[in-house]
Amino acid sequence: MSTYDFDLFTIGAGSGGVAASRRAGSYGARVAIAEESRVGGTCVIRGCVPKKLLVYGAHFRDEFEDAAGFGWTLPGSPRIDWARLVAAKDREVDRLNGVYIRMLRDSGVTLMEGRARVVDGHTVEVNGARFTAGTILVATGSRPLLPEVRGIEHAITSNEALGLPSLPARMAIVGGGYIGVELAGVFNALGVAVTMIIRADTVLRGFDDDVRAVLTAELRKRGITIRCETLIEDIEQRGDALSLLTRAGETLEVDAALYATGRTPNTRGIGLEEVGVQLDAVGAIAVDRMSQTAVPSIYAVGDCTNRKNLTPVAIHEGRAFAETVFHDRPMSVDHEYVASAVFSQPPVGTVGYSEREARALFGKVDVYVTNFRPMKHTLSGRDERVMMKLVVARDTDRVVGVHMVGADSAEIMQGFAVAVRCGATKAQFDATVGIHPTAAEELVTMRDRRPDPVDTSGD
Repeated sequence: MSTYDFDLFTIGAGSGGVAASRRAGSYGARVAIAEESRVGGTCVIRGCVPKKLLVYGAHFRDEFEDAAGFGWTLPGSPRIDWARLVAAKDREVDRLNGVYIRMLRDSGVTLMEGRARVVDGHTVEVNGARFTAGTILVATGSRPLLPEVRGIEHAITSNEALGLPSLPARMAIVGGGYIGVELAGVFNALGVAVTMIIRADTVLRGFDDDVRAVLTAELRKRGITIRCETLIEDIEQRGDALSLLTRAGETLEVDAALYATGRTPNTRGIGLEEVGVQLDAVGAIAVDRMSQTAVPSIYAVGDCTNRKNLTPVAIHEGRAFAETVFHDRPMSVDHEYVASAVFSQPPVGTVGYSEREARALFGKVDVYVTNFRPMKHTLSGRDERVMMKLVVARDTDRVVGVHMVGADSAEIMQGFAVAVRCGATKAQFDATVGIHPTAAEELVTMRDRRPDPVDTSGD
């Protein structure tokens, strides 16, 4: 019999921690999990799920407007009841929180409510009580990062934005990453005058350049103001409004300022460095390919490791950890060719490398791009286009990147992610018969290669 209280003690009951704990429990391990907030983590409680529910709600504005082109007449002017939408969202979040708690209970996992701290390689303290474990798993996730700006205490983050007591008339969203563009689309659709303030010249830094340019243009078509290459110097409360001062000396008055300027790992102050776990400059836990830290008995998965910060990745990492440690089946997660989506309006779906990344990694690449008006909008009259792009390694003909901006891009990309992970070639894409009439068929009918960029390095 083990001399420890538990075989596994997991810190953090988000997607990765719950997945690891449940699987370890299914293999007979005695498991405890500590959570200082609500079970479900960022994704379920204050991230992916509530955000996607609000995105669904916001989409009805488009549907109401587009219906006229298909012969529908709607009585009166549709209006949003924000409080009802938030209440419905909260009920679903509460339901999922209960589902996660029940799943842990049914798996035999002991849930402890409170902030956990690592005492040594085999000891965790929760609410003043100490527990020993053969293995400790850190799955503490991440939190919104606020920059050091004067008056930043007047700003909100995505945490608060998902449950505002009322809709502001004017909102500034600082940051052009996926959280910024998603929430910009939601609030704009619900009637808020949205101004995005970004450091770059287009949104979605790190994504393919064509995706960035197209989405920036589409957001502007929808009435979102985007102030590029702009930094905020100061935020000042003026009555019920906020005044934002840029470094260029310009001011912007709004009713709410939402900062979506990145996230930081939840790793400080829980004893990790004191016991020998290595953290990098941003606080991410250093792990090897098996998610093991510098302390052999301590592992880490999910956003706190800052590898590929996506919920499905955290779940895969958690399950791989459990297979490795508690099922004698060593397993690691391949972070290459992981598909992702941005639920902006219109949404983005992507898998593999951007054109810029592919040229750096593979050298010669072939690029295929199409940009068209989707069939739906030939009748709706909406000025919205779809962009699709394939990036192909020329030497092998392998498709190494698929990118899309347009309706249903996330759903479409899930299927193509399988093909890309399996190493499908452009010839195999070409040999696939498309489903007509769909937007997705364009990804298997593109034939015209875009000319290579002109090399000016020697000029």
